[in-house]
Amino acid sequence: MGGTSDRALARTLLERHGTTYAQESGIRLRNTPQPLYQVLVLAHLLSARIRASVAVASARALFEAGLRTPRRMADATWQQRVHALGEGGYRRYDERTATQLGDAAELLLDEYDGDLRRMRDAAGGDVTELRGALRKVPGLGPAGCDIFLREVQGVWPELAPCVDGKAVQGAGRLGLPEDGRRLARLVGEDELPAFASALVRAALDRSVVDDVREAADG
Repeated sequence: MGGTSDRALARTLLERHGTTYAQESGIRLRNTPQPLYQVLVLAHLLSARIRASVAVASARALFEAGLRTPRRMADATWQQRVHALGEGGYRRYDERTATQLGDAAELLLDEYDGDLRRMRDAAGGDVTELRGALRKVPGLGPAGCDIFLREVQGVWPELAPCVDGKAVQGAGRLGLPEDGRRLARLVGEDELPAFASALVRAALDRSVVDDVREAADG
């Protein structure tokens, strides 16, 4: 890469591919219940073995169908959830995921009154505690937890830096440090969620790596 510095390479990646998956899904992320829940749904969909573009389209379809809150998700019929997932192209796992989304919404309503900030508060700022609580959400495995924490660290800054294994994998492909804290220091704090998402894209799509290298060398 012609001696390009890590910081310059990170800047190129951020400028060319620095969109969070929440932004791509049309979520205007704020520290309020509805967008936080929407990110949780998105993280659930992204964690399946399915293309990220399909997960994003399916999240959009769920939200466009009005299923933007735990109450609306829980009150929807199973068939309504299946239909919305199908609209987004999420057909391989649609029936199981429709069930999990309903169960997850019920848990959030029962345990946290539908407000993920209550889950965060119950964890007392401890990432390990928060991760443990998230793991109890039906359908949200380790990958889903990583995605959720990575996306919300901008509005829950006590979680930062959240640079998960997939993002570190992308860093390795680009020749950047394979260490979350070193990577976090390459960009501003407010840029970290977008940077982490860009690193994930580099891990998932070789063309992102090629594009960044070409732009950096040029």
